[in-house]
Amino acid sequence: MITSVLVANRGEIACRIFRTCGELGIRTVAVHSDADENALHTRVADAAVRLPGAAPTETYLRGELIVKAALDAGADAVHPGYGFLSENADFARAVTNAGLVWIGPPPEAIEAMASKTRAKKLMGLEPLAAVTAGDLPVLVKAAAGGGGRGMRIVRELAELDAALTAARAEALSAFGDGEVFVEPYVEGGRHVEVQILADTHGTVWALGTRDCSLQRRHQKVIEEAPAPGLAPELAAEIGELAVRAARAVDYVGAGTVEFLVADGRAHFLEMNTRLQVEHPVTEAVFGIDLVALQLQVAEGAALDDDPPRARGHAVEARLYAEDPAHDWAPQTGTLHRLAVPDGIRLDTGYGDGDSIGVHYDAMLAKAVAHAPTRAGALRALAGALERTELHGPVTNRDLLVRSLRHPEFVGARMDTGFYERHLTELTTAAPDPYAPLAAALADAHGRSRFGGWRNLASQPQSKRYLIDGTEHEVHYRHIRDGLSADGVRVVHADARLVVLEVDGVRRKFAVTRYADQVYVNATALTALPRFPDPVADRAPGSLLAPMPGTVVRVAEGLAEGARVEAGQPLLWLEAMKMEHKISAPTAGTLSALHATPGRQVEVGALLAVVEPL
Repeated sequence: MITSVLVANRGEIACRIFRTCGELGIRTVAVHSDADENALHTRVADAAVRLPGAAPTETYLRGELIVKAALDAGADAVHPGYGFLSENADFARAVTNAGLVWIGPPPEAIEAMASKTRAKKLMGLEPLAAVTAGDLPVLVKAAAGGGGRGMRIVRELAELDAALTAARAEALSAFGDGEVFVEPYVEGGRHVEVQILADTHGTVWALGTRDCSLQRRHQKVIEEAPAPGLAPELAAEIGELAVRAARAVDYVGAGTVEFLVADGRAHFLEMNTRLQVEHPVTEAVFGIDLVALQLQVAEGAALDDDPPRARGHAVEARLYAEDPAHDWAPQTGTLHRLAVPDGIRLDTGYGDGDSIGVHYDAMLAKAVAHAPTRAGALRALAGALERTELHGPVTNRDLLVRSLRHPEFVGARMDTGFYERHLTELTTAAPDPYAPLAAALADAHGRSRFGGWRNLASQPQSKRYLIDGTEHEVHYRHIRDGLSADGVRVVHADARLVVLEVDGVRRKFAVTRYADQVYVNATALTALPRFPDPVADRAPGSLLAPMPGTVVRVAEGLAEGARVEAGQPLLWLEAMKMEHKISAPTAGTLSALHATPGRQVEVGALLAVVEPL
């Protein structure tokens, strides 16, 4: 019987597994990097072991350190989580060789399926050996791992070498394995997958389908179960193929078989030999705990002959600290507050006041809603996200709400190109026009007033706020009964709540302030000083770091004095396990280059200067 489990992962993943272990009375052990010393998963575990360093290659990808940590902490089992070493056969062997229970599939099954190239061969498919113009578009893909890392779409042959280089570097950083391959890219397809669970007694469950078509950078954003709109015959075929794949490698434990569905056909993509981020939607629909079942299987228990019956519909949205309107740039800073309304499941690796750093994935949490119907689940999740208290760096919350309400998604007509088509419209909605006024009135509440106001009208007061880079100025007055503003009636105003009557309709505004950052309902504002400090001008053509990160490489042969073209890639930053390309803003001469590989930079750091022609 398992009594103590070390989770070889971090953040939301570890916290989710710890929750089930705690419910079962199993002691938990966390591992943490120096950057995660005070992270939530470290705080909630019964014991924690330090992995010196910050980068994944120094910490969470060091299998020998994790095995030692399990032994030192007295754990008798290791759960790999999902990501990092979860699909590493050598790590699985190291765990069992140390006398520990491995809560995952056999190493042989991992080797057969964790490498996407070997998995395709097992299913009778072959990657492209040589790419010609007739093969385009193609997808460059990491052979190991998942999560959209190490993937690039190539539409021009001239772009292939650069895509291969970038994919290899990203895969090596994320998974410790730089192997990549090339396959045809299917346009307009839906990403559909099957959750499987197998025991050591020959039983394999196929737990319905999930649709994960809404993706950015090949990484899933919104997932749901069951996949809507599939013909019953196609859904049955996908389930049978998933079971066949599992039986072909004598699979044990939880896994996912993924397909691309296009023109009524299912194209095998890969098998992930691990639990996946989106597993909660399957849990909600089938009324099960997949982690608890993983533990039972690892202990040798048999599954029932048939899985439980599915009920209703579930949808999950991933909250990321990123700015979708600016190339999905990851964000860092303090997460002051994250709270969802009752009835919504929230899996997160952050607590209020935690810091979001640059070393790991940008996902803050995943929110899950379950309802008898798909329409009910979409409505519940969109409404809950809209009302969620989310105070901190820029996130994709508004994008998620609009996506869940988009006619194409509501009508189940989406595919993996959804955000390529609709990103602009989903990120350009105007902010609440009364949010700046509510912020100003809350700030003005209780401030002292000068004498004489009983007989003389007070002078108008003004405040300036920044919302999404745009400045807004509002005006108000102190009056005998409190505060007034042109065009609206101030029903109530204090530091936390403002009630305005606009055209006969009362509206409530919850206001929260952290220094100069103000949150009014779901709108984030930055209070601007009355007299701005002078700011040193940057030279025209200055390239500033859009995020904190590490310079991973500079374009080959690039040096000061070089002539560059508009849009030409100059250097690449790595932040939150993803690469971000920095390109020349205009044609000109590179007059300064401050970026060197390995250099860590803060947001706003000067990387280079391109003097326009």
